[in-house]
Amino acid sequence: MSKGKINVAVENIFPLIKKFLYSDHEIFLRELISNATDATNKLKHLSSLGEVKGNLGDTTLEVKIDSKGKKLHVIDKGVGMTADEVNKYINEVAFSGAEEFLEKYKDSAKDSGIIGHFGLGFYSAFMVAKEVEIITKSYKDEPAAHWRCDGSPEYELKKADKKERGTEIILHIDKDSKEFLEESRIKELLSKYNKFMPIPIKFGTREESLPLPDDAAEDAKPETQTVDNIINNPDPAWTKAPADLKEEDYTSFYRELYPMQFEEPLFHIHLNVDYPFNLTGILYFPKLNNDLNIQKDRIQLYQNQVFVTDNVEGIVPEFLTLLRGVIDSPDIPLNVSRSYLQADGAVKKISNYITRKVADKLSSLFKKDRKGFEEKWNDIKVVIEYGMLSEDKFFEKAEKFALYPTTDGDYYTFEELQEKVKDSQTDKDGKMILLYASQVEEQHSYIQAAKEKGYTVLLLDSPIISHLIQKLEGAKENLSFARVDGDAIENLIKKEEATVSKLSEEEKEKLKPLIEAVIPDGQYSVQLEAMDSSSLPFVLTQPEFMRRMKEMQQTGGGMMGSFPEMYTLLVNTNHELVGEILQTKTAKKRERLIKQGLDLARLSQNLLKGEELTAFIQRSLDLIK
Repeated sequence: MSKGKINVAVENIFPLIKKFLYSDHEIFLRELISNATDATNKLKHLSSLGEVKGNLGDTTLEVKIDSKGKKLHVIDKGVGMTADEVNKYINEVAFSGAEEFLEKYKDSAKDSGIIGHFGLGFYSAFMVAKEVEIITKSYKDEPAAHWRCDGSPEYELKKADKKERGTEIILHIDKDSKEFLEESRIKELLSKYNKFMPIPIKFGTREESLPLPDDAAEDAKPETQTVDNIINNPDPAWTKAPADLKEEDYTSFYRELYPMQFEEPLFHIHLNVDYPFNLTGILYFPKLNNDLNIQKDRIQLYQNQVFVTDNVEGIVPEFLTLLRGVIDSPDIPLNVSRSYLQADGAVKKISNYITRKVADKLSSLFKKDRKGFEEKWNDIKVVIEYGMLSEDKFFEKAEKFALYPTTDGDYYTFEELQEKVKDSQTDKDGKMILLYASQVEEQHSYIQAAKEKGYTVLLLDSPIISHLIQKLEGAKENLSFARVDGDAIENLIKKEEATVSKLSEEEKEKLKPLIEAVIPDGQYSVQLEAMDSSSLPFVLTQPEFMRRMKEMQQTGGGMMGSFPEMYTLLVNTNHELVGEILQTKTAKKRERLIKQGLDLARLSQNLLKGEELTAFIQRSLDLIK
């Protein structure tokens, strides 16, 4: 038996770094600026402890392009490094200076804003550079150091004549990465990853006009001055206390996050917690349409103000990925798989906290301004219904403020709705039946017929309503939803009317085969019903179960396979036209009347198209003649 230490061949490290350290090579700039920010924050922290004397002066970071020399510079005025520290932090791969600093000053540095944890960020420079230089001078009274490496295991370290405190990283950009010498590309990366870094970042300069003196001549031209172009906002709204922000500050920050979004958000939720995890952020409710996919991935995840990703799946509950805004937390692991995130205890707590905060905000809005909440309902209902469907804890809270609008424009909570219809909309078994429409225009005749009988018809038209209805029916006793043009409404109609048929049983037996002989085989199930004489002669209804399965299938749920179109053709035995069908002596006229009645029913369901619609129009003209 033998024991030993596995040795990693140093010459193999740099090819691996160049190819595999990060999946996207553009990340190198984020890492270098994060390191520069750490160096500056360390300096400020040491100054606060009295270990750095005097005024720190300007601590702005700078990014410069040298197109002619094919170099990119990242410069900070932070703590800098001695030659010994370069050996320790740079030449020993994966030894993290940030982690050592946090350990050394763990009692006082918890809130110092130190970003790095892994010690590999600097080496991301070799993904885009054939050679990297470091020119650095420590805040300590020691000589500056100059380190150079060409991507091999060999490096050069010597004294430098740098006089100012801080570090300059010089990347000699590889020919395969020349895009990173373009000003527009660097601007894009700085805006994407470093827009809210806590230290000001200078990239280039711009000309600004100086104000004219009061006694200037009318034709006087203002003088200009060259000023640094600071490309980031070091103090974004989410880093401030809610008490220090006004409504216009939240709106202004939303525009900063989404400059191409012209509609203002409906409202916001400020997140701020420091136990049992650290998290800050602002979430916005935008106006949403009924598309569940197009709106996703608009929440930006940051770690200590460094942009990480806009894919927050696993961190934010899925139904809230429809929102927009920022979440910033140092407690979310960033280098692990999605499956790990979903199982991680801290991440679960964060997800639960966000869900609770959103539910509390919605509940508060509902209680404080019911009318305003109702006016916003169509723009926020998809999020709420999605949450009720997917998160049980949210479902429990949302029951108090989720609204059920009617086709007349009234809004009820579920409790209010139960009270309203408990005596008028129950079937023979005592089950409450809630009628609803999904398309007011297409189902207008059915809605009117139900309203004439005194029924309340809800307007439920979101894309996931079939799934939510299934959950509501499972959670409530003696409750059933029925679409207004579905077959379940028959139970209410029969109980309400108890209308006597004008046709005898013998006449009914004669009528049914006459109709079945004309309608297409297998498409409709004929059922004779005694209804109000003012109703349509023929009414098409679809089995509630089959229709729901089809709707759920279209939104990614339900059983697999293709569902057939199945309809019940209700024949109103009290309608004058049905009586004429039975009495007419001419088979041709009878067929024409049956087809006309069927097409009227199909037209009310928007099922009449193409040649059949053309035939219906021509037949109608012939009947008028």
